[in-house]
Amino acid sequence: MRTSIATVSLSGYLTEKLTAAARAGFDGVEIFENDLLASPLTPEEVRARCADLGLTIDLYQPLRDIEAVPADEFERSLRRARHKFELMNRLGADTVLVCSSVSPLAEDDDALAARQLRRLADLAQEFGIRVAYEALAWGRHVSTYDHAWRIVEAADHPALGTCLDSFHILARGSDPRGIEDIPGEKIFFLQLADAPLMAMDVLQWSRHYRCFPGQGGLDVAGLLGHVMRAGYTGPLSLEVFNDVFRQAESGPTAVDARRSLLVLQEATGLATPPPPVVPTGVAFAELVTADIDPVAAVLGALGFARTARHRTKPVDLWEQGRARVLVNTGPAARRDGTALAAVGLVSPDPTAAARRAEVLLAPVLPRRRAAQDAPLEAVAAPDGTELFFCASDRPEPAGWRRDFEDVPHEPPAPAVDRIDHLALTQPWHQFDEAALFHRSVLGLHAQDSVDVADPYGLHRSRAVTNADGSVRIALSVGPAPTDDGARAQHIALATGDVVAAARRFREAGGRLLEVPANYHDDLAARYEFADGELETYRDLGILYDRDADGTFRHCYTQTVGRVFFELVQRDGGYRGYGAANAPVRLAAQHGGRPVR
Repeated sequence: MRTSIATVSLSGYLTEKLTAAARAGFDGVEIFENDLLASPLTPEEVRARCADLGLTIDLYQPLRDIEAVPADEFERSLRRARHKFELMNRLGADTVLVCSSVSPLAEDDDALAARQLRRLADLAQEFGIRVAYEALAWGRHVSTYDHAWRIVEAADHPALGTCLDSFHILARGSDPRGIEDIPGEKIFFLQLADAPLMAMDVLQWSRHYRCFPGQGGLDVAGLLGHVMRAGYTGPLSLEVFNDVFRQAESGPTAVDARRSLLVLQEATGLATPPPPVVPTGVAFAELVTADIDPVAAVLGALGFARTARHRTKPVDLWEQGRARVLVNTGPAARRDGTALAAVGLVSPDPTAAARRAEVLLAPVLPRRRAAQDAPLEAVAAPDGTELFFCASDRPEPAGWRRDFEDVPHEPPAPAVDRIDHLALTQPWHQFDEAALFHRSVLGLHAQDSVDVADPYGLHRSRAVTNADGSVRIALSVGPAPTDDGARAQHIALATGDVVAAARRFREAGGRLLEVPANYHDDLAARYEFADGELETYRDLGILYDRDADGTFRHCYTQTVGRVFFELVQRDGGYRGYGAANAPVRLAAQHGGRPVR
């Protein structure tokens, strides 16, 4: 289906918004009136610009407080509407959005509203324009889609129809099944937006917290199904008011928006992109660094051994059990410290995984590859992390491990078995985008968001995982755009005995994050431990969590550049990440407490 986006959904000047929408692949736009008023371009120039970009202007919006008002007020509204219709003709737009009135002058009189909307439609028809009447969730007297439709039906004018907005419908808790009773030709326009489930005033919820479909908790796909069964044939258009999107770069936001519509169409059977290929494991995590020594010291203390060297690139492979870490010291290495730059994901079909990623607008990464190198497929996640699709457990095509030549080493006595999870802190404005990307492109399941207290604000975290937990990625965002520490990443390593692993690390010269004594005092009040157990945790800085399914013990290393490691022991069916302990860890890292 054709896709469209309201200019209010993107940041920047109108020309920037139009360019971003076109480059992301949208077919059309809704022109939000404030964007036009602030533009130095004439309506004719905006029309030409859209034509040059291959965009249609699908809607002009909004006209407010038109219906069910006193006669003198309505005459003033008609004068205003005539001016807007003349302007729309100059723009080349043929549909206008009329919101249900919030005016204190509006009367609770459906018959009056229908008569006045009919007169407005008469005027619009003279200009070749259609009027799409929308129920605002906070409308003074008309706040539900079915009420708006009854008024449109009573007005009975060919130039008057309804606009359905998923946020206004779902935020009110209205039953969308009734949409199927509206004739498709009378649904003049459809606006789509999601939102996190929040208990707050609906106007503030709408104006600040909308997001793209698939990023919130509303059943946008279910609503779209009802609209399509009603016979709607217009564009799928996004209208999202979001404070973060308004501050973010318009280009990536537009791509994220279009991806959300592709996934929405897939969910409702309107499009059939290549199916998701869910990764079955973590092949490796790749660190880039300009200084190998601190990284090597930490990896060595953790029990890793340098086992191989890439044939053509300055990349070393460090292994322990099934945990593999690549250390890249090439010219692209960061000069401001070690960073987690790439993740290798074990894929049942790397080619198909890359094909889906490309269709869903993930940037495919060109690779400098020698003739004998394995043909790895790679795409970029929203935060720039490179994702490699690896057929590690297959003889053909050649696995990534074949690019490495073994080097002499002492076989490690494993203290850890594998990578338990990766924690990727996102840029402040890309958290929702990252969650949608990992869910839609990789086929991972997104868990509920969790807010974690930080000394300087709140960290927001959301985990994505495959069914058996062999792939776990914790996405988080720091308290503010200027929080430099928010870009720290970490690698969590699974062990069957966190106490032994922590002791080995410390005995090998590694330094563990010091945990305040108050934390362990509180543990003593909350749980019962065996004799000496809590003292051991206190000594090693081990944190503890328990739920109905099992227990979780974990501790942290010092930070190297922007990366630190976590040792984790899961017992029973514990599937979380120790979120209850995150405030203590964050405070210890922020506070610059000594490490041991």
